[in-house]
Amino acid sequence: MNAPQIRIEHLADRLLDIPVLATWTQREWGHLVPEITPEGFISAFEKRTTIHTIPETFVAVGSTAPVGMASLVEHDMFMRMDLSPWLAAVYVVPESRNSGVGSKLVQTAMQEARVLGLDRLYLFTPDQVHFYRRLGWRALERVSYRGERVTIMVYEAPTQS
Repeated sequence: MNAPQIRIEHLADRLLDIPVLATWTQREWGHLVPEITPEGFISAFEKRTTIHTIPETFVAVGSTAPVGMASLVEHDMFMRMDLSPWLAAVYVVPESRNSGVGSKLVQTAMQEARVLGLDRLYLFTPDQVHFYRRLGWRALERVSYRGERVTIMVYEAPTQS
């Protein structure tokens, strides 16, 4: 049986999906930012509807519904404001995991960073270091962030010769 075809689209073209993406974000990472309300998550995604500008969000779409997302943002950790920009909110619905959707989302964001002339991206993850390493990221440091142990990772675009 073939896996369904997945398209990666800009959030600007999927505005009706904002409440779904905000719900995923609050459910997965809301404990790290308890001060943000559901409306605050929606507002954050409304600001990510730009194209070729940070902040920006990409949506993985199955036959009709979103199955994942990834964003590029200026800052994702209040304690590391010296690092920018960040790959953030990479999420794939459980039934679409281990099918390449996450890799496709991350690679799309990495390509967009190159289009924007960025030579470096950061992210943090509590448990997906191996996944990101396979995509060319390297661990930078391990820190405690709001009570959770996470690894900050960096992607450095290959230099053009």
